[in-house]
Amino acid sequence: MARKLLKINDSSWLFAETERTPMQVGMLATFRVPDDRPTFVADLVSRWRGVHQFESPFNLLFKKLPVPSWAALPDQAIDLDYHLRHSALPAPGSQRELGILVSRLHSSRMDRRYPLWECHVIEGLHDDGGDRWALYIKAHHSQVDGVGGIRLLRRMLSTDPDARGMLPPWAVGTDGPDQSGTPPRKASTAIEKAPAGGLTELVGAGVRSGATVAGSLVRTYAETFTGRTETDRTAPFLAPRSILNGRIHTPRRFATQHYSIDRLKTLARAADASLNDIFMAICGGALRRYLQESGQLPSTSLTANVPVSVRAHEGARVGNAVTFLFAKLGTDEDDPKARLEAIKASTRLGKARLPQVGQNAMDAYTAVLMLPFLSEALLGIGGRGRPAANLVISNVPGPAEQRYLDGSPMEEIFPVSLLFNGQALNITAVSYAGEFGIGFTGCRDSVPSLQRIAVYSGEELERLEAAYGVAGID
Repeated sequence: MARKLLKINDSSWLFAETERTPMQVGMLATFRVPDDRPTFVADLVSRWRGVHQFESPFNLLFKKLPVPSWAALPDQAIDLDYHLRHSALPAPGSQRELGILVSRLHSSRMDRRYPLWECHVIEGLHDDGGDRWALYIKAHHSQVDGVGGIRLLRRMLSTDPDARGMLPPWAVGTDGPDQSGTPPRKASTAIEKAPAGGLTELVGAGVRSGATVAGSLVRTYAETFTGRTETDRTAPFLAPRSILNGRIHTPRRFATQHYSIDRLKTLARAADASLNDIFMAICGGALRRYLQESGQLPSTSLTANVPVSVRAHEGARVGNAVTFLFAKLGTDEDDPKARLEAIKASTRLGKARLPQVGQNAMDAYTAVLMLPFLSEALLGIGGRGRPAANLVISNVPGPAEQRYLDGSPMEEIFPVSLLFNGQALNITAVSYAGEFGIGFTGCRDSVPSLQRIAVYSGEELERLEAAYGVAGID
């Protein structure tokens, strides 16, 4: 049985996992049932049950000893009936019923006796009068991050509405047939690649990378230990205590929101900001209102932990390739313009701190940067002291064009993320075909009435538009 060692960053998600804190990420996509195929969902599930070819990471089993590793199982050793689930929503089959089901499915920890993934086909979604269905897939975060998950999705779904007989996710994976119908994407990265050349050049590059990484870490944690930063900059463990940062429990809540990307870009141009700045400002305003209504708004700004992709190539692969920056959310500012300006300044400083190094050096930087947080998770003491950050806010680019599964058009996609002690809320967005879909994942007990944050985010977008004299186009 072939084995592949886990990177430290990946294995930490497995060792930090508990029943209360399952370390899994998910994707919820909704599709339209083709008008000429009313039995589409039943036919799809029946056909998929006959596909017993498994590609990485869907064939990988976690082995703890003698060292943490992935063991590649043969196809016949994988129980497809365990991994593929077929469900139907109770009447009336609205987004509410779908959200309740996904909240429950995402709450349960996966059984490590099996490869760490589940695929749920859900029918009976009728919230807009049409016949729709949903696909919810979850996988362990040790195997896939947000960007990697979207790249798996790109390989699985086609741009061709006439494509038929398409393979299920587990038969595509990272190495199976690419069903997208699109040409390979060009490799690109924001971090340096190691130079070609002899031993001297490679050693020199390694020394320079090490010095750059060490300098970034020293600057970051010097500010943490002294508590002194530039006005707009923040650092790990300088976030204020809030109701989002205590001990959490197993049940989850999941809510969604979506906007037109053109609407967000119009506002971004008017405010001389990035789309991600606008996203964070919307979230900051919504959280300010949510916490203020309960009388629990900290006097200083909440801090967001913002994942940054550092993949050195465009292909899908097993494992994580992200680092993190810390940025203020401007929750201490009521004026939406002032909040956005604070966020722009903070994210600019956070990006400037990231070391410009190759993939291996960046992995090392991330491992050391997150060591205090991961130590808390491994020791089970997260949520008892000052938080490293108040929440994670992430934005993942998705397919820009319409995608189909056997001719069934995908209409929306929302990420479902993980929580841990010390962080009871995660807000992650994915762009797709001109829409910006946001998934709010929260601890049911720590973040009551989670849906209010999603609703407030829409109202905060309107406030920002009014402040900059931009009319919404949704």
